[in-house]
Amino acid sequence: MSTTSTASAAPVKDGTPVSAAAGAKRKVRRRVALTWAGRLVLAAIVIGGWQAFTTWGIVDKFFFGQPTGIAKRLVDLFQHGTENGSYYADIWTTVQEALIGFALGTVSGVVFGIALGQSRYLSEVLGPYIKVVNAIPRIVLGSIFMIAFGIGTLPKVLLAAVLVFFIVFFNAFQGVREVDRNILANAKVLGASQLQIIRHVIVPSALTWIIASLHSAFGFAIVGALVGEVLGAQKGLGLVIKTAQDNFDPDGVFATMVVIAVIVLGAEWLIGKLEHRLLAWRPPASSEANSL
Repeated sequence: MSTTSTASAAPVKDGTPVSAAAGAKRKVRRRVALTWAGRLVLAAIVIGGWQAFTTWGIVDKFFFGQPTGIAKRLVDLFQHGTENGSYYADIWTTVQEALIGFALGTVSGVVFGIALGQSRYLSEVLGPYIKVVNAIPRIVLGSIFMIAFGIGTLPKVLLAAVLVFFIVFFNAFQGVREVDRNILANAKVLGASQLQIIRHVIVPSALTWIIASLHSAFGFAIVGALVGEVLGAQKGLGLVIKTAQDNFDPDGVFATMVVIAVIVLGAEWLIGKLEHRLLAWRPPASSEANSL
């Protein structure tokens, strides 16, 4: 009895066998093409319907704006800026506040998450206080920061850091709790120090949880910076949105929202690249988060 391999059983085109790898690549390309086609069709339906409804008067463009008006307003903002100065300066101000808050919140969240995840005593002592602070509405924290530190950069950074901290902290904490206890026991038996266990066992095991939290954490960092700017600022996209709102300019609000969406999507792409690099050792697995 003869056996045939999977490769030899692959389909034949013009007398030449097509490898399974080539067939898989074609399926991936077809799936990517269909995904982008679906996205573009959905965007065309939403934007086209929005434009049509506002043109026909079904939806009042005075309150909801219009895609063509948003595009014109976006061009005007980049070309002529706002009444407070350059639009590029507003973008950089918000991005800078979000990045610093993101870094502070991520580092502190990872440190506290790992520390409390390892120590039952610390988690029992500090746990109730962390839950109390997490329960405080962020708008209240923003007001407190404004009163304490003025309308400069610091209160926006702190508000962004607080929002990021809790997302990263709870994921890091849970990631440490999910570490295989047998691996920890084996590392201790082999004479590993506590620092070596943290570096070579706990952090790599919790890294999947931590990286997963970063995908949404940067969006919350942007939200923190924007909320702080709406409460009080001299520069930033939050101030642009607040000014447009006060002037009954929905096109200006939506135009700035488009810029914010582009910033967040760019950050998401970079975090995805970081994830693939840091978790290259992890076996590939299908994930709904990666498919979005």
